[in-house]
Amino acid sequence: MTLPLPATLDTLFGALADPTRRAIVERLLAKGELTVGDIASPFAMSTPAISRHLKVLEEAGVIERRIEKQWRYIRVRPKALRPVESWVERQRQFWNSALDRLEALAAADTPKGRKS
Repeated sequence: MTLPLPATLDTLFGALADPTRRAIVERLLAKGELTVGDIASPFAMSTPAISRHLKVLEEAGVIERRIEKQWRYIRVRPKALRPVESWVERQRQFWNSALDRLEALAAADTPKGRKS
C-alpha cells in the first residue's frame, strides 16, 4: 500500500470541514481501528455515503485502510493531523502574545490610585 503525500493545511481543513467526517475521525481516535460497518453503525446514512466520506478523508491522508480477508479496517494516521496541530499552536501563541501586550498596555494606562 502506498501512503498518500502529505496533505496541505487547506486539504486537511477541507476534509475536516464536514461534521460527519469530523465525527468519523473522533470515533476512530476514541475507538482505534474499526471496520467500515462499525464506523457506519451510529450514523443515519447509507454505507455508500459513509464510504464517500471515508474516501475524502483517505485522499486527504487523514485515515488509512487495511484489508484483512473480507474486512476493511480504517484507522487515523495521527501524523496527518500534525499540520493542523502546528497551525493551531501558532495561532494560540500569536493570540496569547497579543493579549499579553494588550493587558500590559491597559495596566500602564490605568492610574495607580484607581481600581478597575
